[in-house]
Amino acid sequence: MYANGDDAKNLTWHAHSGKSNGFLQHPDDSSQWKAIDRLYLDFGDEPKNLRLGLYLDGMNSFRNLSTNHSSWLVLLLICNLSPWLCIMKKYIMLCMMVAGPRQPRNDINVYLSPLIEDLRRFLEDGIDVWDENLHKTFRLREMVFCTISYFPAYGNLSGYNVKGHHACPICEKNTSFIQLKHGKKVVYTRHRRFLKHYHPYQ
Repeated sequence: MYANGDDAKNLTWHAHSGKSNGFLQHPDDSSQWKAIDRLYLDFGDEPKNLRLGLYLDGMNSFRNLSTNHSSWLVLLLICNLSPWLCIMKKYIMLCMMVAGPRQPRNDINVYLSPLIEDLRRFLEDGIDVWDENLHKTFRLREMVFCTISYFPAYGNLSGYNVKGHHACPICEKNTSFIQLKHGKKVVYTRHRRFLKHYHPYQ
């Protein structure tokens, strides 16, 4: 992408997009982005370094819900790009597809390990890349900025138990729940406690 002048310029959009207005409109407005800049100065000082989102989701290739076949996509999204570009198909990288008769569940770690090893090497060592926009070579590094998945897949990725009485990874043992008497299902309650006191839903 850095071999194309327009793409190389777009990859540093976050550094020249202007001041934040206090709203979360792009990943660079988040506290996590700012924490990376603060904790990893050598990484954050270079706006051309890539921050990636790891997207994981299963799909049904044949549009038949009763089929036994399962396909899981592992994609990388580039968070450096502007909001209207980062979700375009040409900027999304298909890293792997895990296909088989059933979902990989916790075995997803086995499939992801070569990708994680490559990403770790890319973060630590980097690679020399030609920037067509600035007409010079620089050391490009990357970091997995976030993961994007639905809740059960989050449990597979993180190893956290997303079922039962303490399913919330934020609240953990302080999770508010009710165990239904007859259905035995767990219902999670008291969500409004996280809202501000003047919020209309309070």
